Amino acid sequence: MTEQILKVRVAHKRDEADGICSLELLPVSGVVLPGFTAGAHIDVHLGSGLLRQYSLCNPPSDTQRYVIAVLRDPASRGGSEAVHARVKEGDVLEISAPKNHFPLATDAKQHLLLAGGIGVTPLMSMAEQLSADGAHFVLHYFARSASKAAFAQRFAASSFASCVQTHWDDTPEEPALSLSALIGAPQAGQHLYVCGPKGFMDVVLATARAQSWPEDQLHFEFFGAQVVHDASDAAFTVKIASSGQEIQVGANQTVIEALHQAGVDVPIACEQGVCGTCLVRVLSGVPDHKDMYLTPEEQEANDQFTPCCSRSKSPVLVLDL
Repeated sequence: MTEQILKVRVAHKRDEADGICSLELLPVSGVVLPGFTAGAHIDVHLGSGLLRQYSLCNPPSDTQRYVIAVLRDPASRGGSEAVHARVKEGDVLEISAPKNHFPLATDAKQHLLLAGGIGVTPLMSMAEQLSADGAHFVLHYFARSASKAAFAQRFAASSFASCVQTHWDDTPEEPALSLSALIGAPQAGQHLYVCGPKGFMDVVLATARAQSWPEDQLHFEFFGAQVVHDASDAAFTVKIASSGQEIQVGANQTVIEALHQAGVDVPIACEQGVCGTCLVRVLSGVPDHKDMYLTPEEQEANDQFTPCCSRSKSPVLVLDL
């Protein structure tokens, strides 16, 4: 099924912090923007084949616009640089309808939100929704400094300012912050959400797991990841279940590259194992998971994998394609 493409106009482009800009996107004539839920993102087409995912950071109650914020990343593969350098007010962009792989837990009694840097964007939308619902939550916002913290003033002026605690690296806290104490032991009905740079998220999730937080109470979304290659990567075969076609994947080749070269169409977006766009069911064989999208339990099940970055531990991997 062909994905719906929406046309939107960049109504406003603003600097929100050092190296971070926001885009307010309004529908062009005749376009109705689909509603979204807190934690959702959109795919943004940026030209030259660039397709990137950005979280919606305005309240879900906003039905006439989408707002995204983008960090200018020196290690950009083209997306953030395109937004900062080329996109301007008045431009018309093509986007997808909102998708949500990072939703709020509807049965939660308490919500603990931890944002690192630009990872605040989906959590901002969550905070807006939780406040509107009268839900119990606390948001901890970590950044290198106040000047690099997008939307800090928006939080300070919000009706839920008392639910937000900020932590800037250049303003040491007294006493020193203990992440273990902040996260604490898991409580029934309490859910933790984290988004930000990979190192920050790894520490948060490792701390929570060390304190026995159940996986179904941990929610996370990675913005980017480095695809890991190592000397053990070997050639293998993927078999298409529907046709029996066998495709060789070289040691220095990704599965998605091999599939596309063989004429097998699988949608891709991030190409880093972060977004889940290319997720494929595995019918036989053992995947070598290298993604950041599946939970540890989902990876252990070995019944799906991300062909943009993951490989195979077995000589043959049979895919439900």
